Amino acid sequence: MRGGSMFTRRDFLKTTAAGGALLATSGLAMPAIAKNTAIKLGYVSPQTGPLAAFGEADKFVIDAFLATTKAKGFNYEVVVKDSQSNPNRAAEVAKQLIVDDQINLMLVSSTPETTNPVSTTCEGEEMPCISTVAPWQPWFIGQQGNPGDPASWKPFNYAYHFFWGLEDIIAVFTGMWGQIETNKKVGGLFPNDGDGNAWGDKVVGFPPVLEKLGYGLTDTGRYQNLTDDFSAQINAFKQAGTDILTGVMIPPDLTTFWNQAKQQGLKPKVASIGKALLFPQTVEALGNAGHNLSTEVWWTPTHPFTSSLTGETASAVAAAFTKATGRPWTQPIGFAHALFELAVDVMKRTEDVGDAKAVAKAIGETKLDTLVGPIAWGSEKLPPFAQKNVAKTPLVGGQWRLKSGGGYDLVVVENGLAPNVPLGGKLEALA
Repeated sequence: MRGGSMFTRRDFLKTTAAGGALLATSGLAMPAIAKNTAIKLGYVSPQTGPLAAFGEADKFVIDAFLATTKAKGFNYEVVVKDSQSNPNRAAEVAKQLIVDDQINLMLVSSTPETTNPVSTTCEGEEMPCISTVAPWQPWFIGQQGNPGDPASWKPFNYAYHFFWGLEDIIAVFTGMWGQIETNKKVGGLFPNDGDGNAWGDKVVGFPPVLEKLGYGLTDTGRYQNLTDDFSAQINAFKQAGTDILTGVMIPPDLTTFWNQAKQQGLKPKVASIGKALLFPQTVEALGNAGHNLSTEVWWTPTHPFTSSLTGETASAVAAAFTKATGRPWTQPIGFAHALFELAVDVMKRTEDVGDAKAVAKAIGETKLDTLVGPIAWGSEKLPPFAQKNVAKTPLVGGQWRLKSGGGYDLVVVENGLAPNVPLGGKLEALA
């Protein structure tokens, strides 16, 4: 709080006149934001800590956004905060952005450890929030007061989320596994965090679906992130004769596990690991041992989408990132970019950008084609409890392949849920 004042952002918003006519996101002309209207966006992501790979592209995306909006004559400011991969820190900086920085809209990205505390803080403080890069079940269910009681779940008034769900990644992973012959015995690596608890959940996670599809799952229980010894899990998988490994690991843990698995003679035919294997630097850290590891793929340069803000294709944005940084493209680029596309679209349709209820209403009415695909809330394809606050994006599966000159390519090998994303090959068994 500033100057000892007890009058918070939440109090201010409650006294703001409600209303502000909104125009639906359609082909109709939309009112442009007045060129002198200052709009302040808050942005939270893990830029340091074990999840820092998720924030690698943030500076590139935000610098490009500010340059684009300035060139268009808009007055945007982005206040960036690092969650440090820590949920408590994420909640703390969210409160700072709301109370001290007096932002108009919160944007947050990357794993439930950041998205959930920020979204929960925004809901409590009546701050409009758009969240992404966490499967929707850990995001929605993890914020409910009683996550074990679906009858008590309620929609949110200010927090909105776009990404895929566990039903999608299970379909993608099993779609990849079905491309080669295995004994259908699966070893699961699920940590004690928001993702791991959801993926390993016996109701909404992998276990019931795998059982229905005839897979046998060896789940050794929830391990702590930054574990330095996976011998117990490796021994259990060897004893079960697992041909398939899956799970959702942070990058440091994947490196530890895979090196130990190689040393201890675990030889699966397939390893499809979420989260950690999204990033080229994680695979590169394994040397040649990363060849043919597989993962979920949310965005690539071959995705057939363009930016509503700049008109750039996915390929052009990925190439610009590599040119600016000297690094390979990375999946969060597309979703960070889409967050800012949504912010501009929402603010275009909100007459009073200082009215939190009007901004939240505009978010819910969004229908926008973005760099990661069409985004719209209210889909009847989702469970009723999630329809208001969740928008789904497409998911495919990919496999890392060693390049002859060094480094890796991520090749799309499964597109059953999104046939408009081109295939680059078929799944190959691990050596």
